[in-house]
Formats: sequence, structure tokens, C-alpha cells
Amino acid sequence: MTSPRFWVATLATLVGMALTAALGLWQWDRAGQKLALEASIEAAQAAAPVPAERLVDEAGAPELLHRRVELRGRWLPEHTVFLDNRQMQQRPGFYVVTPLRLSGSDAVVLVQRGWAPRNFQAREQLPPVATPPGEVTVQGRIAPAPSKLYAFDAAETGPIRQNLDLAAFRKETGLPLLEGSVQQVGRASEGLLRDWPVAASGASKNYGYAFQWWALCAALFAFYVWFQFIHPRRREFPRA
Repeated sequence: MTSPRFWVATLATLVGMALTAALGLWQWDRAGQKLALEASIEAAQAAAPVPAERLVDEAGAPELLHRRVELRGRWLPEHTVFLDNRQMQQRPGFYVVTPLRLSGSDAVVLVQRGWAPRNFQAREQLPPVATPPGEVTVQGRIAPAPSKLYAFDAAETGPIRQNLDLAAFRKETGLPLLEGSVQQVGRASEGLLRDWPVAASGASKNYGYAFQWWALCAALFAFYVWFQFIHPRRREFPRA
């Protein structure tokens, strides 16, 4: 007669195998999703540039994200914000963000112009960033609003900030800011680097996690077979 201990071990093994197999499938699916997102970003960046007029009409539309764009307009340097604790080339500093009023329009777009180093001896000193007067041409990629970091103070003011909330900044400045932003690209200039982080899928990690879960699933099965069937038989029929 099979003992209750056997059925408890069997049930525990089945639950463990089902859980680890499901977690492996979930990680495999996550890897596929990341690869699909990476492919969609690459396709968007390779597509034809978005006309400025379409950016104004469809600002914030998901299908415009990561597309190239060329803008003409005038900088509004009095509203420049230096986003603190941002890294580029593994160095801490600022992301410099300046509104650009588009030519022939009242619309204003927030431009992430690049990265500048921080002076750690004089932490309140702003980096020497040049802002050209008059009409300028900006090459960039359509991006979400600047990413947010954890901050204790939700209502930040002044040129140096941890984060920039687009709705609050629109109210603060009175500017008709479009949704999202544009990430300026090109060579370093005006005291700014533009070596923006490349969006990496990270799918290889998910594939690694999937195989780890499936290896654990196989190990559970192997231990179950060994301790429930092979090992008892070896004890029952020891070698001569």
C-alpha cells in the first residue's frame, strides 16, 4: 500500500514543477516582448522624418515615438531646466532641457538638448551651456517626457531639479508645451554631449532566467524519481 508520505511528495513535486515551468514560460514570453519592442524602435528610427506640422497635430501619439524629426524655432533659454543625477558615459551630471518655440507656430516643444557635467565643488553652479539666439535647426528623435527619478520634493522649482513634470511645468511657465519631448541628436556642441543611452532589450537575461527555471523543474523531477523509486529499490536490493 502506498504511504501518505509518497502522495505528499508527489503532490509537492507536481506543484513545484508546474510553478517552475510556468515561470520559465513567462520569462521566455518577456524576452519575446522585449525583442519585439527593440525591433519596433529600430524600425521607427529608420523611418522617414516626421514633419514638424505632424508633430504639432499629433503630439504624444505613440506611433510617433522614436521617429526622427527636424525642427526650426527659437530657444526660450529663460526656461532652461538642468535635470540632476543623470549619467552619460558613466559620468554624473545634468540633462539640459530647453523649450523651443517652433517657427510659424505658437507651439512649444520641450527639447532634451544633451548632457553637461556637474561641478561637485560648487554644486549650485550651472555648467557653461551656450544657447544660440535667433532661429535654429534642431535634429532629434521624438521621445517621451524626461524620465523621472525618485525625489522627496514633488514641487520642484528653479533651474536645477531632480524631475520635470510636463503638466506642472506647462502651468508654471504658461507655455503651450506639446506632449512628450524631442531628444536632440548629433555631435557634441554648445557644451553638451549627446551620446544618449541606446535602448537595449535585455532579452538575453530573460532567456537565461527561463532556462534556470526549466533546469530547476528538471531537477525536481530527477530528485523525485531518485528518492521515490530508484533509491528505495537500491536499499531493497543492495549489491552483493
